[in-house]
Amino acid sequence: MKRVFLGAICCLAAPAVGAASDAAIRTVGYDNVHIRVSDPAKAVEWYVQHLDGTTPVAGQVYFGKALIAVVKTNDPKPSAGSVIDHIGFSFPNIASKMKDLEAAGAKAVSPPREAPGIFKYAFIEDPWGVKIELVEDGERLGFHHVHLGVKDPQATLDWYHENFGGERAKLRGKLDGLRYGGVWLFASKANDDPAPSADRAIMSFGLRVANIQEATNTLQGRGIKFPIVPRQLGNLWYAFAEDPNGTRVELLQRPPE
Repeated sequence: MKRVFLGAICCLAAPAVGAASDAAIRTVGYDNVHIRVSDPAKAVEWYVQHLDGTTPVAGQVYFGKALIAVVKTNDPKPSAGSVIDHIGFSFPNIASKMKDLEAAGAKAVSPPREAPGIFKYAFIEDPWGVKIELVEDGERLGFHHVHLGVKDPQATLDWYHENFGGERAKLRGKLDGLRYGGVWLFASKANDDPAPSADRAIMSFGLRVANIQEATNTLQGRGIKFPIVPRQLGNLWYAFAEDPNGTRVELLQRPPE
């Protein structure tokens, strides 16, 4: 739990600013996280039944417009200790939800506690090693945030703001972060050297862009690595970039809704 408070404390001094008009590229919202599990079908069923998702397509779970894409791995590694330490879900009563999730096979990591002036929170780990923070934030129920564990949280948020835009804001006026289409991106100070995300339980998180070729060209021109350059999958285009900490960031160009 030290990671959450360290992140909150180190970010309190930063001024809250709005969306960057001079960001390298323009993102048009949050899209997804990819999780790696040993049994994708069971994981999808678990997230639908116990975290209130829907699954219109095999291997995908939606929480409103926020997507969790579930892929198979034969070498599962927990998300805790990697640069994408955990994801967050908001519920009206996390004590009750935590009991339900433990009964469904989740591991309790920390009991409900109060972050003064922010929200009540607790941590679990799903049956496949994905660390999940449960929060009580009535302003955004459901899929709530992606939380990075890094050496320099402020520099990390600055990097994302400069390159991917987003709305710079403070949750409850205290916890510094970025919002992409309502989903928060937070960063806290890691106690140890965090592992890259590519082979961990939370492999990546994704942002939507209007033109993936232009976005890729611009970011490559700024020296950002792309382990996977733009590829087409049906009427979807995707690519994977990597931030300086080793976080995989998926860029997606989806057809108009």
